[in-house]
Amino acid sequence: MPAFSRFLRYFMTVGRLGSIRKAADQLNVSASAIDRQILNAEAELGMPLFERLPTGLRLTAAGEIVMAAGARWQKGLSEVRAQIEDLRGLKRGHVTLAIMDALTKGYIPARLRTIQNRYPGISVDVRVMANEHIRGAIASGEVDFGICFDPQTFRDLTVLAYANIRLGFVVPADHPFARQGSARFSACAGMPMILPAPPLAVAQQVQVLAGTSKMPLDRKSSSDNIQMITSLVLEGVGIGLLTSLDVANEVRAGQLAFVPLTDPVLKPMTLALCTATSRATSYAADVVLQEIQNSFAALDYMDPS
Repeated sequence: MPAFSRFLRYFMTVGRLGSIRKAADQLNVSASAIDRQILNAEAELGMPLFERLPTGLRLTAAGEIVMAAGARWQKGLSEVRAQIEDLRGLKRGHVTLAIMDALTKGYIPARLRTIQNRYPGISVDVRVMANEHIRGAIASGEVDFGICFDPQTFRDLTVLAYANIRLGFVVPADHPFARQGSARFSACAGMPMILPAPPLAVAQQVQVLAGTSKMPLDRKSSSDNIQMITSLVLEGVGIGLLTSLDVANEVRAGQLAFVPLTDPVLKPMTLALCTATSRATSYAADVVLQEIQNSFAALDYMDPS
């Protein structure tokens, strides 16, 4: 921590621990030095930041405000340091991105391997979230960027790249459906089904199909986990309904076949690479973004066969 942040360092540690003595032990400084910094700040602000209780210190309303501002300041300082490192050409930094479960195998791991090989000084955290939570994480700054479905109505996001993802039947490679280039939803009438459940993004599309067709489904199982649905299909429990993205690895490996649905009521789901409109990205985030953006079109639906 640079010298000009000493007060916040002391203050936030005391606020977190509720004790000047504990803070002094953790920071390896004298309790009097911490107390002096806090008293000086309280004198300048004209109100106390802590309630002095027999059991320790508790933040006042003013202290809560300073605590929140301190957290924002520390995050801002990290961004400033990253920008300074950019100017020095150190090619270092830390990036956090948000993705859906469908992207945890194949495409994103391969891109991160390439980034690690080219830029070993850049570290990347990947947060796997439900689709509806990714937009908020990007807009709030919780993550540097993210990939989510159908974000076009979100004004606080900037979309850098799109890919169209299709819904279809997922069957074992030796299933009779595997020989079909496409199919209507009605083709599964009377067949055992494994259905996606919320919060999976495809669950809503399946509900639309079921509602418009008014066709009874022989549901053998349902799950909110893509890997579970894939495993059940591989075990022969039934026919799955997922996107081309969800089973790209298994289709390439010859384990499963993907048969896109052609029902007019269905529209391709738009997968988008997004950043926050109101916030510039760091050098490290730009490096990771560029690597992902360059090959994002590869996610656009193509017949895996």
